[in-house]
Amino acid sequence: MPKQPVTGDRNFDDLAQRFARNVYGGLKGRIRLSVLRRDFGQHWPFPPFVPDTGRPPLRILDAGGGQGQFSLPLARAGHAITLCDLSEQMLLGARAEADQLGVSDRVTLVQSAIQSLDDALPEEAEPFDLVICHAVLEWVLDPEALIDHLIRWLKPGGHLSLCYYNLHGAVYKNLLRANFKKVERGDYGGFRGSLSPINPLYPETVDQWLAARPLERLATSGIRVFHDYILDKSLREQAPDKVLEQELRLSQLEPYRSLGRYVHVLLKRLT
Repeated sequence: MPKQPVTGDRNFDDLAQRFARNVYGGLKGRIRLSVLRRDFGQHWPFPPFVPDTGRPPLRILDAGGGQGQFSLPLARAGHAITLCDLSEQMLLGARAEADQLGVSDRVTLVQSAIQSLDDALPEEAEPFDLVICHAVLEWVLDPEALIDHLIRWLKPGGHLSLCYYNLHGAVYKNLLRANFKKVERGDYGGFRGSLSPINPLYPETVDQWLAARPLERLATSGIRVFHDYILDKSLREQAPDKVLEQELRLSQLEPYRSLGRYVHVLLKRLT
């Protein structure tokens, strides 16, 4: 099976339904959303998922937001969401979900690459209070440059929620499967039609990029720090509540955090 093309950033028009089903349709998605919400609950100045008529709503950019599984509940809490994505099919899914939640009046959908938002958004558009970018870095050709585009849309004092695929997790899972030839080649790019990223990243590399920019790190968590390493899939589903409980307990504790299939970093822009 041929590798995915690496001549451009990934558009998920062909995999939108499969992405929603495989990534968010089961325990994997429950773990991801639970860790993300926990991190926000620990470090956000106020509960962002709870309606609060005493505070002005946040202006939130969900960059490469897909079908809005994380950001649309924030719209339900009263915040204004701008969700951009390359994929028309992803945006159709986001529109359907916004309609179902009754938040369409607070959601603006933009079909655009993150790198092209200067052209896609109105000239008078201002930076956002919160920029969300989940599972995007590993699908673009120049992830470091993408971070600068995200910061460009983040106001000073605003927050950046960055989640990306952890290459250490891919290496470790292949070791457990005794895929030594793949480990020796060091080629972890996904095959055409798969949900494996074209450009998986080592956290040490991303940490260097973030440290060189005006950002304060508030939290770092691993997502799915052991779930995916249970090779007998039937065992993963035997006690989902216990799996989730342990994932949350271990997600910020080394060495488990560094083995998460994804890494979540919550940051604050300083200037």
